[in-house]
Amino acid sequence: MKMASQEERQQHYRVAGSSMATGEPACASLPDSRQQQQQQEQGDVEETGLARWGPQHAGAKELAQLYSPVKRFQEWLCVILNISLISWNLYHLLINFSWDHVHLILIGIVAGMVTADFASGLVHWGADTWGSVDLPILGKAFIRPFREHHIDPTAITRHDFVETNGDNCMLTVVPLAYMAYRFLTLSPEAIYGIYSWQCYIFSLGLFVTLTNQIHKWSHTYYGLPSWVCLLQDWHIILPRKHHRIHHVSPHETYFCITTGWLNNPLEKIGFWKTLEDIIQRLTGNKPRTDDLKWTQKTK
Repeated sequence: MKMASQEERQQHYRVAGSSMATGEPACASLPDSRQQQQQQEQGDVEETGLARWGPQHAGAKELAQLYSPVKRFQEWLCVILNISLISWNLYHLLINFSWDHVHLILIGIVAGMVTADFASGLVHWGADTWGSVDLPILGKAFIRPFREHHIDPTAITRHDFVETNGDNCMLTVVPLAYMAYRFLTLSPEAIYGIYSWQCYIFSLGLFVTLTNQIHKWSHTYYGLPSWVCLLQDWHIILPRKHHRIHHVSPHETYFCITTGWLNNPLEKIGFWKTLEDIIQRLTGNKPRTDDLKWTQKTK
């Protein structure tokens, strides 16, 4: 019975995600889709006096106002550090490259992508499901964007590069700094011995860094570069139609947002639901209560 129930849940999300994507236009310049979206949001407000979702939603407005100058400074600092470390490490990877272990290098790169995808799911699930905007430090700085995203999914498309990627850049500073330190202190022979591992760390750091940019692209339906569309179509990065399954309320599945490769396997085994059941039994806390509170906010 449990397996059947899981199958039904999965089918429900597939159908909902597909229906949301019906008639999806090609990935090109699509001003009409943006105009239609704005008209729909305006129609919601005129008809009910309240916005069901989008930037006019009361909760979305309040959450957007919590973005502070201190948070902005933290994001700028992390972006600068991250880009500097990625550039340093890429340079040293290139000058130390050898064809001797190219198969291990490719394995390391793909393994880094898979690990980044799982890490994105774990962080996304944790921030979506638990905690509150009212938590000291973490609430307004890191949980707030997740709450805003569910009631205004297109807000991320209006964020600039720094706001979109600042937090992910912060997560990768330490491993990228350690990688840079090893390049600086180890001999060429020692670097040769750990080169494939360094490729794994670099791939992991790079794709964790890019995760929210990839996420932003999955919500962008006009003006995307053709190479981004190609990567989405080949499912090398998170496709738009695939990510729509997560945005079916109550947002309880398909949390991985780097490549999305792990979403279907994790859903099949009920990974996130099992974790939630364990935590609820141990703590008594119900999943997504804070998320629901913001969704239902009217003033």
